[in-house]
Amino acid sequence: MDHLLTWVIFLPLIGAGIAFLVKDHQTVKVLALVTTIADFLISLPLWMKFDHGTANFQFVEKYSWIPTFNINYHIGVDGISLLLIIMTTFLAPFCVLCSWNAIADRNREFMINIMVMQTAMVGVFAALDMALFYIFWEAMLIPMYLIVGVWGGVNRIYAALKFFIYTLAGSLLLLVAMIYMFFKAGHTFDIPALMNTPFAPEAQFWLFLAMFVAFAIKVPMFPFHTWLPHAHVQAPTAGSVILASVMLKMGAYGFLRFCLPMLTEASLSLTPFILTLSVVAIIYGAYMALAQTDIKKLIAYSSVSHMGFVTIGMFVYNQLGIEGAIMQMVNHGVTTGALFLCVGIIYDRRHTRDLSEYGGLAKTMPMFATCFVIFSMASIGLPGTNGFIGEFMVLLGAFTYDRLTGVLAATGIVLGAVYMLYLVARMIWSECSNPENQKLTDLSLREFTILAPLVVLTFVIGLYPAPFLEVMHVSVEHLINQTAGLAGAPQIALLK
Repeated sequence: MDHLLTWVIFLPLIGAGIAFLVKDHQTVKVLALVTTIADFLISLPLWMKFDHGTANFQFVEKYSWIPTFNINYHIGVDGISLLLIIMTTFLAPFCVLCSWNAIADRNREFMINIMVMQTAMVGVFAALDMALFYIFWEAMLIPMYLIVGVWGGVNRIYAALKFFIYTLAGSLLLLVAMIYMFFKAGHTFDIPALMNTPFAPEAQFWLFLAMFVAFAIKVPMFPFHTWLPHAHVQAPTAGSVILASVMLKMGAYGFLRFCLPMLTEASLSLTPFILTLSVVAIIYGAYMALAQTDIKKLIAYSSVSHMGFVTIGMFVYNQLGIEGAIMQMVNHGVTTGALFLCVGIIYDRRHTRDLSEYGGLAKTMPMFATCFVIFSMASIGLPGTNGFIGEFMVLLGAFTYDRLTGVLAATGIVLGAVYMLYLVARMIWSECSNPENQKLTDLSLREFTILAPLVVLTFVIGLYPAPFLEVMHVSVEHLINQTAGLAGAPQIALLK
């Protein structure tokens, strides 16, 4: 247990190192599956042994790494990061399984990239040293660039370069902010120490803007979102799942871990600006989704809309809003990742994502149709599914803070129902007029194994979210009190 979190972070990297020495592609696929399943299983004790009653970081490990710059290998989890780590390890085996037959060329190298990517993603959520966080943050760039650029679609080079340039530009601004904070905080990158360091208001403004750009690109917030549809459309299925389910959450996690607790006054003063961008993202993303004929691009724009709820929840500074935002991150990771898996399954059969090519799948692929409808309803936020919990809490928090923001955000739910119901009606329920669709086979055992756990989790969270909310409750309460304290304002003022 002393080094449990280290094992969760680096087990996939160890698997990638072994895979590098193995030449047989089939063996590497099995190794990747075993490694990712093992990583999920050893991450479960983080959940089971987690103490819900404290806001302190747990499973902490701290060792001096680069003494010259006071950089430490410092890791740990709280109620905010724990859920995101578990979600990452839970989804990784499905990324391997969905690529089992879909990646015909250089499958061995693809699996290595998936495992390296997992180490970087878990490391971001576990890092308690800002320099270590930055190393994991940047480490994600190369494997994702390769996943899109090597195994993507026809325009993969353009999509990969756009993703890389956008993310790298934001990361450079983040690096500048980190270096300034290092010197002002007494030569430390320690995240808990930086959370308790007061920065001058004028410095906070510029630090916040630098971090905001880096994190907003990752979310992505409007108008920093333009790389996302291209990356999703061109990426292979596993790449789309990683992007939607985990990478987008890293930007939102950055706001919670750095901007709110460290740059509180700037966060409060720029809240109207951020809420405005979030509302625009919700409505704009929904309208753009309505206009799409490419199924993947439709789901990609829906992510822009859904993540707008996340940023609204975080910046209303109350328990309902922030907990709803975290739940929305987890729920979006499950449902949107599942929708991309469904698109990958149907694409493997028809090799097209054009919505006009489909219809009548309820008759030819009833099991697939059932899963697709469930995930679509969860994406809409149907009560009883996981999508309802996060959006409902965010809206309650938004109405508590500002009624106009709540009303405008609620329009996104209506628009979301429109584009998702249109997608379901066109793909699943319309007449099966295309002869190609009449020949389609239903889910294989491997595909059912991928989708069934996600269906179960969709209903488990939707019907009984209490265990997930209990994990984060004390940590979120501590974040709000910390934000109020550093801002020099009572908590009631933050609740407005």
